[in-house]
Amino acid sequence: MQRTCIVLLLTLCASIAFAQESPDEAAVWKLEQSYWNDVKTHDLVSYRALWHPEFLGWPYVSPAPQQKDHIVDWIDQYTAKGLRLRSYSLRPAASHATGGLVVTYYWLTATWEDKNGHGEPETSRITHTWLRTPTGWQILGGMSAAQPPAAPPPAAQGEAKK
Repeated sequence: MQRTCIVLLLTLCASIAFAQESPDEAAVWKLEQSYWNDVKTHDLVSYRALWHPEFLGWPYVSPAPQQKDHIVDWIDQYTAKGLRLRSYSLRPAASHATGGLVVTYYWLTATWEDKNGHGEPETSRITHTWLRTPTGWQILGGMSAAQPPAAPPPAAQGEAKK
């Protein structure tokens, strides 16, 4: 009986330890919020600074992977239609830090509205790989996908809203 209690206690402690974010993960999650705030305020200078010069990623709005020189193309597609990011919420799914890398996975629900205030929320799944550089964390790679309407994202603990 005592051995069982010890095993259960150790299992509980291990699960609590794994659930905690590292300082690197916490820093990168703050940058994910900055990323979306930059999109919302259309601060493309700050937005571009988040990206590593050797970035390669595949946004779901693109037919092929893109390099850093195309990172605002998807924003331009929205603004060319007269749309602005009105609101967004991030729901972290997972993150992992190792060495000088942090990988984030999350659901983003964003509402892009026209000048009359019309727009519907859309949810996508996003992953970014952040690299620690001498000047701070930068996005080295990423990918996004539309969340199928038939499969709403589950509620996640620690939901971050903006």
